[in-house]
Amino acid sequence: MSALLWLLPALPLTGGAALLLAGHRADRAAPTAGAALALATCALAAVVARTGPEAAAPFLPGLPVRLAVDGLSAPLAVTAAAVAALVLLAARAGLGPSGSAARFTGLMLLFSGAMLTTVTAATLPLLLMGWEVMGATSWALIGHTWRDRAATGAATTAFLTTRAGDLGLYVAAGAALAGGAAPLALDDLARTGEPWRSLTAAGIILAALGKSAQLPFSFWLSGAMRGPAPVSALLHSATMVAAGAYLLLRTGPLLAATGWGAELTAWTGAATALVLGLVAVAQRDLKQLLAASTCAQLGFMVLAAGVGATTGGTLQLLAHAAAKSLLFLLAGAWLTTHGTRLLPGLTSAARSPRSLGLLFTTGALCLAGLPPLALWAAKDLLLAAALTRDPRLYATGLAAATLAAVYSAKALWYVWRPVSTATAPPARPALLAPLTLLAPLTLLALACAALTPLALPPLRTALEGTAATGVHPAPHLWEAALSGGLALAAAAWAWSAGGPRLRLPAPFPDWLGLERAAHALVVRPVLAAARLAAGFDTRVLERAVDAAAYGTLALARRTDRIAERGLSGAVAALAAAVRTAGSQARRPQTGQLHQYLAQAVAAFTALAVVFVLVR
Repeated sequence: MSALLWLLPALPLTGGAALLLAGHRADRAAPTAGAALALATCALAAVVARTGPEAAAPFLPGLPVRLAVDGLSAPLAVTAAAVAALVLLAARAGLGPSGSAARFTGLMLLFSGAMLTTVTAATLPLLLMGWEVMGATSWALIGHTWRDRAATGAATTAFLTTRAGDLGLYVAAGAALAGGAAPLALDDLARTGEPWRSLTAAGIILAALGKSAQLPFSFWLSGAMRGPAPVSALLHSATMVAAGAYLLLRTGPLLAATGWGAELTAWTGAATALVLGLVAVAQRDLKQLLAASTCAQLGFMVLAAGVGATTGGTLQLLAHAAAKSLLFLLAGAWLTTHGTRLLPGLTSAARSPRSLGLLFTTGALCLAGLPPLALWAAKDLLLAAALTRDPRLYATGLAAATLAAVYSAKALWYVWRPVSTATAPPARPALLAPLTLLAPLTLLALACAALTPLALPPLRTALEGTAATGVHPAPHLWEAALSGGLALAAAAWAWSAGGPRLRLPAPFPDWLGLERAAHALVVRPVLAAARLAAGFDTRVLERAVDAAAYGTLALARRTDRIAERGLSGAVAALAAAVRTAGSQARRPQTGQLHQYLAQAVAAFTALAVVFVLVR
């Protein structure tokens, strides 16, 4: 079974890489091939989720890579593979981008494979590999229409923002190694000693909050809506943004062991769920509303990780994936036919065809947390754990859940509102709903209701036992009635108030000005520092180096002239002296024998005199 586990991420990764290498030659076959590979991956995920295999391979000395499918990763692996398959089927039916089909499908498969690697990774090195590939492919997918400067700018913002948070994983890995967690197994991180344990937890929290678009990183998800509808449906439902929440749920024991990590995580999730819920209410753009609601719904999962409600957080993740992928796909369909994402421009969109309108209603009611749909049951399960931890957390989460009903009802009010004959826009062609498009959307809508029994006994008890997460507090009847009643009342009030009245003052429509704040606090200071450094390099360092070089050359020339004159003169004087000495030495050498005899007599006479005198 370990071979099947290796094959689970390898299948989409290999298929995606092949499509990318094939390029435009595979554009015609890419949608069908991508959907077939995604369906095969989904079937493979179901098999390994049932068998729960493990696999390992050497990587670095003392740092192997391990894959494992257990009770926590199994449902998310199946969900990520299933949503990817349904989204690619919908893209094949006409919701995908019109150009570069091979590149688009290949990137979607690569992204799906990276997410499956992240979910099944049992060690930090392997998780980091999937995490990095996921970030890179998300940039390419959001900016798929690369001629659109706004889309490429949004892709860059998303990449840099999440990348800044991703650095926390490297800090966490280094701290875990220093703390003695040599294999870097995720389940062993809580056993490291202080201060390494706290540093590891801080790095993981930072990376997870950035990837899941939690405060203060939420703004990147707003710009990411410029990507194609299938990209939004996949990245922002069961994969990329869900990866951060999954990582926090996976490392729950580490957060609890620090003494502060769980509290910080819980309150960050609760605050994001509440504040971004208000941001969603303030939106007039359907995709922006769905994006803000994604941040808010992920806040519930982060809250669940903080309070230790692993089962509730997992069910929230599964239900949200089904509802949000359905809503994003339908938003993309209406954008195609109506040419706008603004809610006033989508008036009566749900009425033609009604089949798609009913599917959108199912997803919106699930998002609103109305009983008996899945998000209602999942929220009650995690809020029950929040109530036992801190009643203030419960109250904040309940208020955020009530806001979910408001922004969901606002979207429904616009798309179902009949068009006034006096202000009717020009007629547009109705969106065709072929079986190839209705089938994946219908399956997603059915999942919004079919997942509800997992949050109720006896299936919840079986899930807790399978996931080995322990028995969590079960919601009382009054808690379920209170959350359901508040959701119904809030939805009814929002419907009666009408969409135009559900407006909030600045800065809520502009996502709290978080992107402007990031530019003011981070981007502009960094760019200003870079410009100062560049100016210092150009005006000071470069000129100083040039001056030193010119000075060295001038000194060399002057030294060369002085040294050349002195040395040349000395050599010439020495040569002249040698010539003179040679000339003098040659004078006695005449070649006449009597002169040599006279010189010898003189020499011997001088020696005799010296001998007599010295003696």
